[in-house]
Parts: sequence; C-alpha cells; structure tokens
Amino acid sequence: MTKSVNLNQSKEIKSLHNDLRYLFNALPDITYVISQDGRIVEGNDAGINLLKSNNTQILSKHFCDFLPAASQYQFEDILRRCSKSGERLRLETTLKKSDNTYLDVELFFSKLYVLNNEYTDCYLIVARDISDKKKQELDLLRFTNLAHFTVNPIEITDQHGNIIYVNPAFEQASGYSKEELVGKNPNIFSSRKHPKSFWHRMWQTISSGKVWVGEVENLKRNGDPFYTQILVSPIIHPDGELVGYFGIHRDISDQKYLEQQLIHAQKMESIGMLAAGLAHEVGNPLASISSLVQIIQRTSEDEFTQEKLELIKSQVTRISRIIRDLVDFSRRSTYEVQLTDVNKTIRDAIEIVKVSKKAKEIIINSKLEDNLPPIMLVPDQIEQVFINLLLNAVDALQGVIPTMENKKQIYVHSTLIDDFIVITVEDGGKGIKQDDLSKIFEPFFTTKKVGEGTGLGLWVSYGIIKSFRGEIRVKSNENVGTTFTIRLPIQQ
Repeated sequence: MTKSVNLNQSKEIKSLHNDLRYLFNALPDITYVISQDGRIVEGNDAGINLLKSNNTQILSKHFCDFLPAASQYQFEDILRRCSKSGERLRLETTLKKSDNTYLDVELFFSKLYVLNNEYTDCYLIVARDISDKKKQELDLLRFTNLAHFTVNPIEITDQHGNIIYVNPAFEQASGYSKEELVGKNPNIFSSRKHPKSFWHRMWQTISSGKVWVGEVENLKRNGDPFYTQILVSPIIHPDGELVGYFGIHRDISDQKYLEQQLIHAQKMESIGMLAAGLAHEVGNPLASISSLVQIIQRTSEDEFTQEKLELIKSQVTRISRIIRDLVDFSRRSTYEVQLTDVNKTIRDAIEIVKVSKKAKEIIINSKLEDNLPPIMLVPDQIEQVFINLLLNAVDALQGVIPTMENKKQIYVHSTLIDDFIVITVEDGGKGIKQDDLSKIFEPFFTTKKVGEGTGLGLWVSYGIIKSFRGEIRVKSNENVGTTFTIRLPIQQ
C-alpha cells in the first residue's frame, strides 16, 4: 500500500514537473528556477539553450558562473533579501552565452511557492533581453554627449516649433540660459531683419520633411547681432510622424564682421584718394581767402566789418582743420615709429582730456595692466586716438543726470590677451542708435549737433589703428552706453 502511494506521488510530481516545463516554455522571456544556494534547478528551453555549450548540462551549475564578477555579489545579496522578505527584486546585468558572448538582460527575482514541496525555497528568475534597449541608450548617450559638448550651438524643438533643448554652446552664443529658452518659440531671438516670406519658405521646407539651410541674423539677449548659418532638419518617428525639428548653427559673426571690414577698408581707400585731391584743390584757394581776410582786417576799422571778418576767419579755420584731418588720413605718416608704452600714452591722453571744461564733473577710471610690452607705434598718433575716444565719451555723457549711485564715469582698461594689447573705453552715456553703428567710422558722419564736430575724429582714428595692423570695434545701446575696443598686435 505504501509503495502504491509513493508511486502515485512520484507520478504527480513528474506530472507537475512536466506541467511547469510546459508553462515555462510558454513564457516569452528566458526563465530559470534557482535553488536557495544559487544553483540552476530548472529552466525553459530558451534559458537552457542560451547558456549551455556543446550540449553541456547546465542544471545544478551555479548561476553566478554565467554572471560577470561585478554582478555576482549583487546576485547573492538579492537572493538573501528575497528569502527574508519575499519581495520581488530586479538586477540589470549580462549573461554569458554559449558562444562566450554576453547578452544584456534585466533579471526579475521572486520567491517560488509550489505544491508537494517540489521547489521549496526556490526562486523564479525571469531574464528579459534588453540588448536593443541598451543599444538605444548607448546611442542616446553618444548623441547627448555630441550635442552637449560640441562647439556649435544646437537647439531642438517640438513639432509646433517650441524649444525643448539647447546645448551649452547655444546658451553661450545667445546669452540666454536653458531655463529661459525651454518652452519658448525661437522668434525670441528675431532681429526682425528677415521678411515674413523668408520664414514662410523655411517652414514650408522643413514641414514637408526636407532639410533647410540658410543664413540668419538673430539678436543675443543683450541686443547684439548674432549671425549664423543654420541647418534645420525635421525629426521623423519610425512610423513616419513628424515629432520635432533639429537645428544646428555655425557662428559666422566674425566672418560677417570681416566682410564688413573689407568693404569698409575699400571704401576708406577710395575716400582717402578723394581726400588727397580735395585737400589739394581746396587748400590753395582757402589760403588765399585767409590772407585776404587778414589784409582787410588790418585796413578796416568798421566794427560791423570786423565782426563779419572774424566769423569768416573762424569758418576758414574750421575748414582748414578739416582739410588737415583729411590730409593726415590720406597720406602716409611722416612721424617716426618707435617702441611705445601704451599705458603711458593712455595716461597722457587722460590728463589732457581732464583739462577740458566739459570733463569737469566726469570721473575717468583707469585700470591698466602692469608690464604690458612696448610695441612699435607713432606715440603722437596713438595718443590722438585715445584723446578722440575719451572726448567722444565726455560728449556722450553731456545731458546725463548723475545720481549718488550712478555718477558720470568713463572706464579705460588695458590688458594683454594672446598676442594683442586690448584697450577699452567705456561710457554710460546716451549711446548710439543701432542703425548708426555701421556708419560710425565713415568720414563726416557724426551724431553731434551741427558745429560741435566735424565727423572726422573716428574716421582718422580708424585709419591710424589700421595702419598699425590693429582693429577697432564699437558696441553701443541707446541710453545704456558705448564701448570702443582697440586691439593692437604686439608683434608687428
């Protein structure tokens, strides 16, 4: 009777065993039953075929034999926790396959309760293949690093054109932080320089799934122009749905600046040739007029006549000064080039400007870097440049009402950057209109009232700086102030 019961029980266990094998094989995932000490008790066909090599029996082998060393401690810790609490746990790792390669898997652990004590204190492990997921994560990581660390500004928008990502290069180029941009439309940068038809053509192109490339003038957060060549590409979901747009910028601000400088230099060359001829043709008649005025002044005692002659004389003097500036710009300097201490020249210019009546209530702050190397310049000419810039700054501050917190001040800095001595002259005056900035170095252009300036000071200064292979730039905002920056090479 006892043998009959044992036989029946054995049949039930075998039947249960077969039922579990059938159930395991029906599962879409790789499945194992693990004993309390970590050995493989059972597995479905997918699990057995994954691990066995050359028909080697894997049952009773320790599961850690198929795990990398870094995951073995985690595996044993999870078994202990699962045994104590019965909680379901997970582990992301790799399994060593029969061909000695590794498969990325996510292991799910749970305690197994089976009738007749067949699998007492055993654990069910379901291994889910996450190779594609890991590959996608790796691809995403590579893309994220590429986008994040590239020097090119990058922005990504949703299908409606609202910004969802910008990289650090975009933040630096635009002056906006990521927090200020996410959720905003890119028209936040618009300079309003491009017609609506320009943007309409762009949207037509990218919304049809094509790539658009063009040059755009945007504005930075501080109002400065930001020139870029931009490529905008649609982002298409595998099912064909358009889900967003990817824009990569190439900063061409320096290129635009150089183009403008080339055009400006060519214009200056033409004007210089014209100025030389004009100075010659006007100079001689002007000298005759001046001589005649002086003769009449000596021979006439009429008060009215003397008054008008003084007016003529003052205007002749003004024209003579303009002619002299024209000649100075158009002909090669006869001054001697010599090693010049830039800081000393700046200090001398400041002392001269301080004497000006207009500068009485203005504070000139200078922060000059010590030990700047002397460079080959014409001291009188470079001093004249600094005087021109300082006088312009003084004029810009006229009419500005000082307060206790904000006094009338001019800031002059000098420093060494790479192979250039960089000098900045900054004021908090009325500023220059954006439309006038491109004309600021042209002859006879002035924002001052009639009679207050000839419009030649900056033109002459531009020519002097260029003659020393330097460059001069201006940045300005109305009612905020103006900054002139001069860069002079230390090796000439």
